[in-house]
Amino acid sequence: MTPYDEVASLYAELFSDMLDTRPLERAMLAAFAELTTGPVADLGCGPGHLTAHLRSLGLDVFGLDLSPAMIALAREAHPDLRFEEGSMTALDLEDEALGGILAFYSVIHMPPHELPAVFAEFFRVLAPGGHLMLGFFAGDDPEPQEFDHKVTLAYRWSPSGLMDLLKQAGFAEVGRLVREPVDGERFLQAQVLVRKS
Repeated sequence: MTPYDEVASLYAELFSDMLDTRPLERAMLAAFAELTTGPVADLGCGPGHLTAHLRSLGLDVFGLDLSPAMIALAREAHPDLRFEEGSMTALDLEDEALGGILAFYSVIHMPPHELPAVFAEFFRVLAPGGHLMLGFFAGDDPEPQEFDHKVTLAYRWSPSGLMDLLKQAGFAEVGRLVREPVDGERFLQAQVLVRKS
């Protein structure tokens, strides 16, 4: 059982319509969809709301999450989409199998020393020219900062610090977005879009 199993229903209730009030996130996801061809994995898909959004943008997408409760909710809410239990640290995928990866606030709980291996796994399963989009809590400090996330320990990253790790893994920057927090948010919110060189 993961910490998210205990809050899965509440999480789905709170965040399933979050894109309705997040125009900048919608714009980044639209750019990701326009740039991406081939199968897409929504890693850390939660209740599947972003998986469904990417499908509405025309992508061949499936969701993967470590939480059985989240996967059950995703399958119930979106029975026409594929959702699987699994870990982003060891993806059950062939090399170069994907055209794109979305990891939207799903690497925030990863201890910083483990992220290079995670990004190497993303690089492995992406086809040449494939795109990766990350969403995360941002900070100005060059070192990752842990904080008391409501579910379990999480980290804030400076966009430049995270981008450095992605470049070390072989990715090239396409673009980034940082926005101010809105009601109910404590921190800057960021998305980065990179391409497998």
